[in-house]
Amino acid sequence: MEIALLIISVLLIIIVLLQSGKAESAGQIIQGGNSELFANRKERGLELFVSRLTFVLGFAFFALSLFISLK
Repeated sequence: MEIALLIISVLLIIIVLLQSGKAESAGQIIQGGNSELFANRKERGLELFVSRLTFVLGFAFFALSLFISLK
């Protein structure tokens, strides 16, 4: 079980690093620019797949961690 948790955690780290930054220009908020930062963006294609995979891996990590701690 611990090996599966290790594998999931490494995959989760990798997939989070692959995601595109939704707040790429967050520094401009402080300066007063870029009102598009909080605009509603639709995820499509690979971005949607990566987002869903992140959710699945995060849930699996949480569930496996909970299971191991209760064991």
